[in-house]
Amino acid sequence: MDFQQTLNETIAAVAPPDEGARRAVKRRWDEIAKPLSALGLFETAIADIAALQGTARVSLTPRTLLILCSDNGVTAQGVSQCESAVTAAAAVKIAAGQSAAGRMATCAHLSVRTVDLGIRDFPGAPGVEDRRVGNGTADFTRAPAMTRLEALRAILTGVELVREEAARGTRLIAAGEMGIGNSTTAAAVSSALLGLAPEETAGRGAGLSDQGLARKIAAIRKGLYVNQPDPDDPVDVLAKVGGFDLAGLSGVFLGGALFRIPVVLDGFMSAAAALCAVRLCPACRGALIASHVSSEPGSERLLAALALRAPIRAGMHLGEGTGAVALIPLLDMALAVYEGAYTFSEGGITPYTPQC
Repeated sequence: MDFQQTLNETIAAVAPPDEGARRAVKRRWDEIAKPLSALGLFETAIADIAALQGTARVSLTPRTLLILCSDNGVTAQGVSQCESAVTAAAAVKIAAGQSAAGRMATCAHLSVRTVDLGIRDFPGAPGVEDRRVGNGTADFTRAPAMTRLEALRAILTGVELVREEAARGTRLIAAGEMGIGNSTTAAAVSSALLGLAPEETAGRGAGLSDQGLARKIAAIRKGLYVNQPDPDDPVDVLAKVGGFDLAGLSGVFLGGALFRIPVVLDGFMSAAAALCAVRLCPACRGALIASHVSSEPGSERLLAALALRAPIRAGMHLGEGTGAVALIPLLDMALAVYEGAYTFSEGGITPYTPQC
């Protein structure tokens, strides 16, 4: 298979959102007996979803949380307080429904798929899907994290996961990841794409000390110097300083646009992957729904670059899709208002009109 050609064909097949459906949703919102745009970003989210789905009859079910798991060689540089073996242990608990994301997904009525893209030395476990691209990535302070071919394979694996969801009738996807060291790869990818110093994108991740944060920043700076990723080529950036999970998530966002399934971003890591996807295919932005502003310092920069606004500000930085899942009950409530609240006409009330 020519992976680059397949990616090019995938990008070319992405159609723009249906603006007629978006306008129909806006009219419906304005007919409901409330101040205009009173539900703010939630009104916008329902309109965005309608435009992607191509109908004003928005559907948010069935829905799935995709958690992509892999290990990152840069952990050898002491960029996390956890050893890489934690990735495998966490993946097993996620698949068993015992993680924070799994418990939240149960409350929000999502099915969960746990996917191994490259957990180091992982023998497999019940409920963990084997879509391995490699046995973890290389330490990007010494060499590229992966080959370009591996990056393309990971991206296309993400697209394939969404194709499978489309075949099952899925109408909404929450994007998650698990991989020790992936806040370092996300910061490196962000620095490369946005032209920012590592100090502007790297945070404390799962809880680094001052010394740990200094090691993390130094590792990112060295990785960017050694590998010289091309900011105009997102695949090159992912290959040189990214991870299999980030590349896979980029494919999930592309797949969401291709198969007309909205994808809710989680936090910093998924936003970095989303920016790669949008740089590859600007039209795929129509599939993206922001959930929360991560406490990682690069998060707001990424959301601004994506022209997305996130409704939740809660200081979250757990990962695994927890922020994305947290948004979904709020979307359910917004949809309930959109579908069933009484209108100005039904209430015998003079409609609001724009005053400025």
